[in-house]
Amino acid sequence: MKWRRLNGQKIELPIAEAVEETILREKAQGHRLKVCIGSDSQVRSGVVEFATVIVFLREKKGGFMFIANSRDYKKMSLRERMILEVAKSVEIAYALCDLLDKHNVELEVHADINTDPHFQSNVALKQAMGYILGMGFEFKAKPDAFASSSCADKVV
Repeated sequence: MKWRRLNGQKIELPIAEAVEETILREKAQGHRLKVCIGSDSQVRSGVVEFATVIVFLREKKGGFMFIANSRDYKKMSLRERMILEVAKSVEIAYALCDLLDKHNVELEVHADINTDPHFQSNVALKQAMGYILGMGFEFKAKPDAFASSSCADKVV
């Protein structure tokens, strides 16, 4: 995955190194951090476009994010797309979890899935929740899943 900042600046380092550098810099400035990881997708002209974000929240001082975009040209059901979003988030969370534990940074994985059964995305809620919790991560769904439903949604 190729990562960038919201302003478009490319992140040249491997993502784990960039995250560790960011944590060390933010802690040196006296910030307490929490990391939220989420993904969202849109279907455009038969192509599924994904965005995965790593959101760094500074306690009471705002936040910022790293962004990776990807595409999939395969036709897929809504459930499959929702689970693929979750898989992309879990993959990044798994790659970073030891690093975040080392620096005592809280981690949440956000799923762009509605808890209200009247919404279509709810078809994947139980599977997504089981997947994320089964990997040992804290799970958030809509309306609390801002990393996926607000941040990733804006950059997909």
